[in-house]
Amino acid sequence: MKIAIPKNGEMVNQHFGKSESFLIVTIEEGKVVSNKEISVLDLQHNHGGLSSLIVKEGASLVICGGIGAGAYNALKENGLDVIRGVNSTIEEAVAAYLKNELKDKAVMCSHHGEHHK
Repeated sequence: MKIAIPKNGEMVNQHFGKSESFLIVTIEEGKVVSNKEISVLDLQHNHGGLSSLIVKEGASLVICGGIGAGAYNALKENGLDVIRGVNSTIEEAVAAYLKNELKDKAVMCSHHGEHHK
């Protein structure tokens, strides 16, 4: 399986739509086998474009911090599972997921439409 995680340095980005890159983590037999960083600079706040790119990369799960309803709905419409409200390093988030300790906190950001497409 593959997991897409918005990056802010080594941390899970707390603003999904402002992410400049995502880490695509490949998991096989309960272990991380590869990481691939992809730039999404030209897709900031482009919910449909971001979700399509994540699907194209083969991910089935998105682990993120804060996310707005538009982005969340675009991910779900593309068949992606989403774990929201994660505030940790990417490494810690993946380790918690592999131990089945990472739960969706059902948090949704409200930005009142500013800069959203």
